[in-house]
Amino acid sequence: MDEKLKPIVVKFPLLGEWCAINTPGEKIPSHGTDMFGQAYAYDFMQIDWNEEGCKYSDKPKFQSLLFGIELKDVFCWSQPIFSPFDGMVVEVNDGVKERNPAHIVWDMAVVIKNGLFLEGNRNSDFKNALGNYIILRNRDVFSLIAHARCGSIIVSAGDKVSEGQKLAEVGHSGSSTTPHLHFQLMDSANLLEAKGLPCCFKEMMVYGQGGWKEIDICIPKKRERIYA
Repeated sequence: MDEKLKPIVVKFPLLGEWCAINTPGEKIPSHGTDMFGQAYAYDFMQIDWNEEGCKYSDKPKFQSLLFGIELKDVFCWSQPIFSPFDGMVVEVNDGVKERNPAHIVWDMAVVIKNGLFLEGNRNSDFKNALGNYIILRNRDVFSLIAHARCGSIIVSAGDKVSEGQKLAEVGHSGSSTTPHLHFQLMDSANLLEAKGLPCCFKEMMVYGQGGWKEIDICIPKKRERIYA
């Protein structure tokens, strides 16, 4: 992490047990690019800790490869998303349909297609990639919450929100290979100009060495078991 940039401490935007699939705790930029303010972005999902890899449903692994998994059977689908800070809603996009079932091959093809044909000069031009999303502002800090469940967003542009207030639900819209939350902080609401800002989370539990440990400030590592 760039030592010149001090991580901004915010509230974890989810409740319960999660893991980071992409995280600046592993590499920067976490998603392989600095574009669109993603340098320090996180992807969070829920997995079966008794299985190897990132099994995101209790359905057999072969089913996900052959037939896909119904969204209702994915652990984190429709889980509530909360505001990471007190602020204002800058922009909202909802109504992007989710692909059901989630299928790694089909969904990866959509991600590649969206990447190849990504163009425009407004955030809304990227809705095929972002899916249903919310941009919040607290002074000079902006947060992006992306890939929300279609129809789940319950705030509108101009609304004031409080830290911990429910905003939407985890979904599978846009460039998503499985239901998850994409979360990032940035210095502008314009994704074409935004630079990513480092982020850490307060008051979390981390599992390790056979038990849970409470920590005040957390930058989750990849596949680290965390609880909020």
